[in-house]
Amino acid sequence: MGFSIRRFFYDLLAFVVLAGACALGFFIAEKSFDLGLVGLLIGLVVGIVVIAVFLRYVSYTYKAGQIAMMTEGITTGSLPDDVIGGGKAAVKSRFATVAIYFAATGIIKGIFNQIGRGITAIGSSVGGDTGETVGSVISAVVQTIVAYLCDCCLGWVFFRKGVNAGKATCEGAVLFFKHGKTFAKNMGRVFGMGIASFLVIGGAFTGIFYVIGGFFTEQFARLSQELVQISNEIEGGLPAVLQDPATLRIVAAALIAVILWSILHSVFVRPFVLNGVLRNYLESGIKDMPTEESFALLDSKSAKFKKLHDGLA
Repeated sequence: MGFSIRRFFYDLLAFVVLAGACALGFFIAEKSFDLGLVGLLIGLVVGIVVIAVFLRYVSYTYKAGQIAMMTEGITTGSLPDDVIGGGKAAVKSRFATVAIYFAATGIIKGIFNQIGRGITAIGSSVGGDTGETVGSVISAVVQTIVAYLCDCCLGWVFFRKGVNAGKATCEGAVLFFKHGKTFAKNMGRVFGMGIASFLVIGGAFTGIFYVIGGFFTEQFARLSQELVQISNEIEGGLPAVLQDPATLRIVAAALIAVILWSILHSVFVRPFVLNGVLRNYLESGIKDMPTEESFALLDSKSAKFKKLHDGLA
């Protein structure tokens, strides 16, 4: 929870910076050039760049540290007195720099994402457009699973302290394919909790920000006028909901609510779910440790995996 609270603070600060950059860009451009929408978009880009750099370190320190401590708690049954300090120390001992950490996590995501894209391609080849649609839906589901598997794989890297990080990454990827049925049992929890938190948290914040939006009716009216002008100038136009101040207010409230939901879900709900998934993942791996022969399971499925595997030879 200590990691989650810190991540929430930093994510909330990032959201405030993003919202502030958008608001500042809108009001400056609106007052100076009567182009509020352009200013809003410029503020959005600037805000995204700033928080991307800022949250990169937060992800390295707190998200990875949280997974490291989850792994230690699951595998040893105990945690250090200073959990935050222990998490930071574990991350630095395994990944000395931010660059090394993101290189390792990039490899993990690349392996699983490549396999996910393969599922879509198979669907397309089997059933044409219909097969491609089915494959895309399946791939989207896989991407949700991939996010959890990446974190589990990272947990395995922390667990295998005496093993080269590259080899531990390969082992972590193999575990999923050796014990797929075990992890499939967690998917109901993953999607059920995700949908429930989206409806409850997202719905509540949509209502709150819709009410707050009532204090800015003049700004929404000006913004909708600019969107109407843009819609008249482009082929096909913009959706009607963006051209009416009332519906634009609903869209804005929903958009802000989704952003806040993603923050709250990722820092509080998701770690709770991940703890159960990671427990099953680690227990399966410890009972049936991956061997060099089992690496061949993925050599033919992922070029990224094979490249990493060959590099360890």
